[in-house]
Amino acid sequence: MIDNKEKVIVFGIRAIIEAVDSNKSINKVFIQRGLNNKNGFELIKKLNSKSIEISYVPIEKLNRLTPKNHQGAVATISPIKFLNIQDLSELIESKQKELSLLILDQLSDVRNFGAIVRTAECSGVDCIIIQSSGSAPVNGDTIKTSSGAIFNVPICKVPHIKDAIFLLKQHEIKIYGASEKSEIDLYQTKFEKKQAIIMGSEGKGLSSSVIKLCDSLIKIPLLGKIESLNVSVACGAILYELVRQKNY
Repeated sequence: MIDNKEKVIVFGIRAIIEAVDSNKSINKVFIQRGLNNKNGFELIKKLNSKSIEISYVPIEKLNRLTPKNHQGAVATISPIKFLNIQDLSELIESKQKELSLLILDQLSDVRNFGAIVRTAECSGVDCIIIQSSGSAPVNGDTIKTSSGAIFNVPICKVPHIKDAIFLLKQHEIKIYGASEKSEIDLYQTKFEKKQAIIMGSEGKGLSSSVIKLCDSLIKIPLLGKIESLNVSVACGAILYELVRQKNY
């Protein structure tokens, strides 16, 4: 297990509720005085039920804590813990029949990262794998964009993406890379029950060294004039094709 040493600021009512529901260690929650809406009442009720410290403050205090859209609530939580390569190996060995992994190859935009985490959690991904350097940080923006889903899906940090790929190959897990260079359509692909999907960075896509390690490359059909999808949208399309094949 890898500890992120930095204190994490969580802002937004839904993101804080998810942190509470996932039993994260919350230090204190700052709530705007006079907050008067249904979601705010739900948050306060949850905080009181778990004896989490609440500080009612003027909006100016919240604005100093974060300039972002905090919706009248900001929390400080203990550092997020990441899985390491050994934890990942143990997770793989614990999955006897089905396994769904998502690898992000140096994806650096925090909002794309947060959106992908949210989709991954909703579609049943077992673990998201990121590289220690060159990847989007887990910060308040990531947590807010993920609507708190980041508290519910394991994230593994590895020194290099290849370290994870080599481990997956040892366990005979099929690796699919998303690339517009592929000749194989997403909807022509029959996914294995144990698989990993690799998504590339926003500007460059998959690195050439990672492409060489993929067992198969897949592309999403594009019928319009634009040449590519946003990476979070593309990831959602692939993950929900996996859901369709598993369940329908």
